[in-house]
Amino acid sequence: MKTRPLGSSGLTVSAIGLGGMYLSIRERPSEDDAVRAIHAALDAGVTLIDTADVYCLDQRDIGHNERLIARALREKPQARAIVATKGGLERPNGAWTRNARPMRLREACERSLKALGVSRIDVYQLHAPDPSVPLADSVGELAKLRSEGKIAHVGLSNVSVREIDEARAIVPIVSVQNRWNPQYRAPETEGVLAHCTKLAVAFFPYSPFGGASGAKSLANVGSLAAEAKKRGVSPHRLVLAWMLAKSPVVIPIPGARRVESVVDSAQAADVELSSDDVRAIEAAF
Repeated sequence: MKTRPLGSSGLTVSAIGLGGMYLSIRERPSEDDAVRAIHAALDAGVTLIDTADVYCLDQRDIGHNERLIARALREKPQARAIVATKGGLERPNGAWTRNARPMRLREACERSLKALGVSRIDVYQLHAPDPSVPLADSVGELAKLRSEGKIAHVGLSNVSVREIDEARAIVPIVSVQNRWNPQYRAPETEGVLAHCTKLAVAFFPYSPFGGASGAKSLANVGSLAAEAKKRGVSPHRLVLAWMLAKSPVVIPIPGARRVESVVDSAQAADVELSSDDVRAIEAAF
């Protein structure tokens, strides 16, 4: 697996990561099947796993995905992976709500340390800015947790260029995780991708296929499907290759429930695209 720098952390990770969310929300597989999917990713060379405390069913299930990843790594002790988790959201009765108060983030971080079974979290990301809390307060708490040794590196998610700069004035930021796919191009039009590229901040695009429904419909995008067939790859693999070709800081984190999907996504790192190929894929949408 080809690798890419994890921002300014001094670390390198696989060019394709694994998003853990689908292993822990509705329609999730059994824990044994989920562990098999994580192991398949590790065997394919994936060394970045993205998770969050709220990748679960509801408030009674907080930390499910983190515990799952901890089990998978325990059962494969020879594997080495960077785990990036997040705090700042809550799941009351299965809803998704924001709560990035400093004390809440500290409590969430402590729970994540326990769920992951580690003394320090590799990358801890603010899941989303909270409109009711100054961003400086939320990020300032992450800076404190970093200085205390509870987290090694700080990342952000669901942020704008202005928010990236505000956070960087408080603590080094190694990653930004925003939604991005061929049908949702906001990171390009709003300048976040270009800003991360300029700053050499790793960019983790989530929902690279447009969610579960989008992933199912990719095979019906005519010219994309035809190009994928010509190359002997899946449309999903081609989309991930498109992302990699757009910027050297991009590290997609596709989620999957099946071993076959995990392995297919990992192979996107080997697909080379020209600038003409990139334009053709964009034109398909």
